[in-house]
Amino acid sequence: MNLKKFLIGFGFTAMFFTLLPLIPADYWWIRMFDFPLIQLTTLTFIAILIYFIKFDFRNSKDYLFIAALIGCFIFQFSKIVPYTPFYAKEVHDATKTSNTKKIKLLTANVLQKNEQNDSLIAIIEKLNADVMVFTEANNRWQDAIVKHLSADYKYRVELPLDNTYGILMYSKLELINPEIKFMVTDTIPSIHSKLRLPSGDIIQLFAVHPTPPMPQENPLSTDRDAELMMTAKLARESPIPVIVIGDFNDIPWSSTTLLFQNTSELLDIRVGRGFYNTFNAKKSLLRWPLDHIFVSPEFRLIDLKTCESIDSDHFPFYVELSFEPEGAKSQMPKPASKEDLEKARNQIEKLKTKNGS
Repeated sequence: MNLKKFLIGFGFTAMFFTLLPLIPADYWWIRMFDFPLIQLTTLTFIAILIYFIKFDFRNSKDYLFIAALIGCFIFQFSKIVPYTPFYAKEVHDATKTSNTKKIKLLTANVLQKNEQNDSLIAIIEKLNADVMVFTEANNRWQDAIVKHLSADYKYRVELPLDNTYGILMYSKLELINPEIKFMVTDTIPSIHSKLRLPSGDIIQLFAVHPTPPMPQENPLSTDRDAELMMTAKLARESPIPVIVIGDFNDIPWSSTTLLFQNTSELLDIRVGRGFYNTFNAKKSLLRWPLDHIFVSPEFRLIDLKTCESIDSDHFPFYVELSFEPEGAKSQMPKPASKEDLEKARNQIEKLKTKNGS
């Protein structure tokens, strides 16, 4: 195939897939093109370089095409650049490391059908997190994890399920009034609990795992988007500092997660630091960040990393935070706009319409 024709074909394809997610529709085949933006941006940049190196610009069509391709790249890069070190950090680095003001969190989608326990157990023992959240956990996973837990994990919230939406939470820190909530359907649980830090400060924790927009799971993103908007509302209205943790089944630059962030008035620990891709652990060229930790401005970052493979399709995600409420004003997010709040309400209404209520 002629290289120039191939590059032109790729260019128009890249433009189409870049613009497709801008359509405000919940169909999975639209929403799915939000995910591979890192790969699409990289390929677009390579195509531009090759076009400049290999071909002369002989007519207006050449200039028009390369201008459109450069515009496409700029738009793509503008969406992912916040999740690189080229951007200012949303959550500032910690200025204090007092043990009574620290909290270490680990979240991992263990993959229900994964029967290899040793790697996860090794990570649990190595990191010694204060709070751990595991998704896609069934009874076998619950038994395997509990068998190796130290006595320090006195507080537990467990709902193992066989539908890939089981969720487990283990905490060394006191959980206050923990509840399992079914915000969207009676098969998709989340965990809501207050938590007491060693300093005595109380914070609010939400652990979520909404359903993804996939043909074999759910052909629409309506359920996922509505659950995230409901969680955002709870976070925004919380009178105490908030952490939201879990497998969102969404990437941080999508319109849904950005709307979640804007309306929750929380901060993304990835911004200004890196992608920290957690999925797909089994496909090195197709990876993006699906597991998230959002925090209110009272928190600052000590450590952040993706962990080694546990034979799941997700890498575990680890964060160590410092609770510094006195510094919250220096990283305060913008208040949610009326427009964004209306969009979030509409997303929740879509769910009610879908369910006929």
